Formats: sequence, C-alpha cells, structure tokens
Amino acid sequence: MLALLPRAPIVYAADSAGFPYGTRDEAEISGRVPALLGRLVERFRPRLVVVACNTASTIALAAVRAALDVPVVGTVPAIKPAAELSKTRVIGVLGTQATVRQPYVDDLARRFAADCTVLRHGSARLVDLAEAKLAGAVPAREEIARELAGLLDQPGGERIDVIVNACTHFPLLETEMTAIAPHVRFVDGGAGIARRIAHLTAGQDWPRDPPPHRLIFTRLGEREHGIAATLRARGFAEAMDLSSTGERA
Repeated sequence: MLALLPRAPIVYAADSAGFPYGTRDEAEISGRVPALLGRLVERFRPRLVVVACNTASTIALAAVRAALDVPVVGTVPAIKPAAELSKTRVIGVLGTQATVRQPYVDDLARRFAADCTVLRHGSARLVDLAEAKLAGAVPAREEIARELAGLLDQPGGERIDVIVNACTHFPLLETEMTAIAPHVRFVDGGAGIARRIAHLTAGQDWPRDPPPHRLIFTRLGEREHGIAATLRARGFAEAMDLSSTGERA
C-alpha cells in the first residue's frame, strides 16, 4: 500500500494488548475486534478500514462490517492465487491455529482449489519469531524449519509447491522460509489488498504533503518500542498508546 498510494495517510493500529490473536477462541475475537475498530474509527475518522489479520478477518469480518459505517477490506488466505500457480496440485496453508480451522478456509478451498490437495498447519511460534524480527532480533533458522516441517512433513507434503502465508506476520519471514524450502513458492494477499484499497479510493484526493503515518498500540512496552523503531524507517511517527491519543486524523 505504501508503494501504491504513497500520499495516503495511514493510521496503523496494532492490538498488542490482544496479541496473539491466533491462540484466542472465536468468541473472544468476535467480541474484541469490532469493539476495538469502533473505537479507532470514532477517534481517527478514516475513510477506509483494513483488517490486516487473517484470524480476525476469517472470524469477525461480517461483524466488523455491520458495526462500521466506512468501507472495510478484509485479509483472507490467498488460496485462489496459490491454486492458480500450483503445478503439483498440492498447496499448503500456513497460518495461526485459529485461522486454519475456520470454515471460511474450508469454503475458500472448496471454491478455488477443488482440484487440489490443501494441507494446513497452524503455528503460534512463527508469529512470535516474526514479531521478534520486526523488533530487531535475528530469527533462528532451526525454529522456522521446525514449523515448516509441520506442513511439509505431513503425508503428501513433499509435493507442496506453493504455500499460502495465511498470517500477515509470516511474509516477514519469507526470506528465511525460502532459504529453507527453495522449491516452494510463498504467496500472500498483500498486493491484492493494496489494489483493493486503491480501487475503493479511486478518484479521492490525498494530501499533497502527507503527515507522518501514525502508529498506535493498545499496549506500549519494550517489544512495541522495538517494532516502532523499525517502522520509523517506513515513514511512521513515534508510537502512541491508544489510551493516550486524543487527536483525530
């Protein structure tokens, strides 16, 4: 999105107090996400909301759209492009435990990959490793390899030629995963989401000189400060705690 719409101001809100979503149950996600986004929309008045989380989207997207009066773009596993790319007709879906068990994912596989074998693996550890990398740590190759093995070592897993990174954390580790499994192509929905945002805001005016992007956390601790330091290089301002922000965007 930063590349496609460089003048679009962004309020990036990370629910660090709720991290990680992938190990929470459906009832908690269904209640938490619409309520939090309602607070954010009221405070910052955005023209569009992106739910940049597969777990939140596959569980709570309908509730979010019902609760908000702005367009909402969700993030769902990129099974359709994976099926279009696969030569072996065996694809992997690598996500959180909460995402990979959702009926929404069953439906995507049935609609867009009916002639494929779709193997799934839920990993909480990869989420932690990706967060740590964003905060400046070097991820351990052996730990990433162990999580990939949870998918590739399943019966038929040796035939996987495309893996869907069905968690928005996982593309942060794509370089490491590609080095471990060079025969596999990794796909995610990032580019498609950016195009959808551009389509929904086509013809709208953006500031000629946009202010720094805002970075909001629901809990601001040592890890969040490390992540904020990395994101400052991408044009984000100092991190703020949601409870202490009072201005509108």
